Amino acid sequence: MSTFTIDSATSRATPSPMPGKRMTVPAIRGRKVDGTTAEPLVMLTAYTMRTAQLLDPHCEMLLVGDSLGQVIYGLPSTVPVTMEMMCAHGAAVVRGSWHALVAVDMPFGSYEGSPEQAFASASRIMKESGCAAVKLEGGEAMAPTIAFLTARGIPVIGHVGLTPQAVNILGGYGARGKSEAEAAKIVGDARAVADSGAFCVVVEGVMETIADEVTRAIPVPTIGIGASANCDGQVLVTEDMLGLFERTPRFVKRYDDLATRIGEAAAQYRDEVRGRSFPTADQTYRPKA
Repeated sequence: MSTFTIDSATSRATPSPMPGKRMTVPAIRGRKVDGTTAEPLVMLTAYTMRTAQLLDPHCEMLLVGDSLGQVIYGLPSTVPVTMEMMCAHGAAVVRGSWHALVAVDMPFGSYEGSPEQAFASASRIMKESGCAAVKLEGGEAMAPTIAFLTARGIPVIGHVGLTPQAVNILGGYGARGKSEAEAAKIVGDARAVADSGAFCVVVEGVMETIADEVTRAIPVPTIGIGASANCDGQVLVTEDMLGLFERTPRFVKRYDDLATRIGEAAAQYRDEVRGRSFPTADQTYRPKA
């Protein structure tokens, strides 16, 4: 449980009470029994305290993804994201949640150099944010690092298939696993990550048959994104799911169109300000009679 608190007397935040225990790593891992998960795991991204509050009751896991580089900061990819960004946003999400397990992405360049570098970065993220786990990209090459981290008390979520931090090597964000060799590598990567101690594995942007094979092949839950409905859980970028961007990946289903609704609200505000119908007496301070 996070030790971070919010002073409700000075904050607009109205944090939910903490009536029960957060989801734990063993609880997430334990959802897959004998190769199957009866009830799929629900994960969404969150980058701010208020978003975390709204999503928390509905999710087993909240992911502070390095996708915040594009979603929040307007960066061209996740590559420029810094440790400072991940720690600050991770802490905000922890403060805004009480039920979901909060995991934070390790940014590009913070773990690839060596297991020791990864441990220093991961321990900083956990200390500064209060999160319960970290996520890192990569398959078999990252297995020794994952083993090193888990042996030292840092829970790890793996990430195979389309790995956005490797966009410069991959040449884009297209689906992976179109060739037999690439498909075999993805399955092998997933096995290596699970065998090294990852308690669940994100499977992104792969052919459906590959996601199904990975889900059958490994004993820990798979979390699909652009993968398969047969994965043990699903994750989406919340802003994509809510329709805040005009362009979204093919695998995103829009559950709302907040971009239009926000634009309409802003237009109404503009008209009322220019027409001097806002503020009204209800929004101004006047001496009592």
